Amino acid sequence: MEAKAKLRYVRMSAQKTRLVADMVRGKQVQEALNILRFSPQKAAPVLTKLVNSAVANAEQSGVSDVDRLYLKTITVDQGPALKRFMPRAQGRATRIRKPTSHIIVVLDER
Repeated sequence: MEAKAKLRYVRMSAQKTRLVADMVRGKQVQEALNILRFSPQKAAPVLTKLVNSAVANAEQSGVSDVDRLYLKTITVDQGPALKRFMPRAQGRATRIRKPTSHIIVVLDER
């Protein structure tokens, strides 16, 4: 039985988040949480929280054994970018893009 968790509008670049998601895709839940705990990237605590949420959703939906869950898919999509301006020399301004991303985690039983 599948369990999902979704996190939208995370203030992180999708490209940088995908690097962390690729490390744990297809792994058992405990192994994935250990990898995320010791990785220094900014996306690691966000993905840890999302995986824990998906495990809680699986428990609520009545999965027989939580220890047999694995990360079936993790997709990281690009969200809308916040556009800001930074003042520069001689009265000019440059655009600053603050990217966001949408993350979806799907767990399944082995």
